[in-house]
Amino acid sequence: MINISGQGKLFITAVSFLLLLSLMVTGCAPQKSSKTQSLNLTFKAVVGSQALVFNRTHYANPGGDGQFKVRDFQFILSNIKLRSDTGVYRQPDSYHIARFDNAGTSFTLVLDNIPVGNYRDIDFSIGVDPEANSSRRSVGDLDPNSRMAWSWDVGYKFILFEGGLNRHDVLSPLVYHVGFSENYRALRFPLSNITANNKNSEKPLTRLVFRVDLMRLFKGVNTIDMGALPSVKFDKDDAKLIADNFQGMITLCQRGAC
Repeated sequence: MINISGQGKLFITAVSFLLLLSLMVTGCAPQKSSKTQSLNLTFKAVVGSQALVFNRTHYANPGGDGQFKVRDFQFILSNIKLRSDTGVYRQPDSYHIARFDNAGTSFTLVLDNIPVGNYRDIDFSIGVDPEANSSRRSVGDLDPNSRMAWSWDVGYKFILFEGGLNRHDVLSPLVYHVGFSENYRALRFPLSNITANNKNSEKPLTRLVFRVDLMRLFKGVNTIDMGALPSVKFDKDDAKLIADNFQGMITLCQRGAC
């Protein structure tokens, strides 16, 4: 049997009282609520200064003669992040297939449960990061059995562009499927011009609009003659020519105006 002196009992009683008081104060203290917001990201597709209209042959070949049409266009948008001075919000399972075969030729994505804050940049990537690209696991919109997945290898097509080129009244097919891991491109867009007026406001940013210019996919860092290069699938050097143009293909519209 352990004999505890009166002084020891007094010490234990005091410690017990302080622990109980601490628990009571913690339990009664109001819990700080975490405010969240939603943010709409809208991507509007155009071809240079013209609207995107599918299956109409009236866009000039950026690197040569003839006119081209667009039959299908889609790309994988991934790893969306919002950066503020206090931290980074990362959208979970952030893999999305952007398609434009609708009346508005646009793609809209809604980000929910974002902590309210003054964000200075938005980051996202075109393509699939190497870890996810080498896996057959379905995450987000990724599906190893979808049209955006390669049939001959594990991985995904980051960009799918199909159409036709009319030269001298001869229509030839155009097929650009770009998706080697080294074609993955991370993009960053500053939000300072958009959020400047809201800096001292509690009203959160609710919408961002991006312009997706298909012409810039073939005329940017590299200018591509569709007649000389009508197809890109398996050649890594050819794929790099298009991937290097990813950055210029997407621009952030200022306050919704493009």
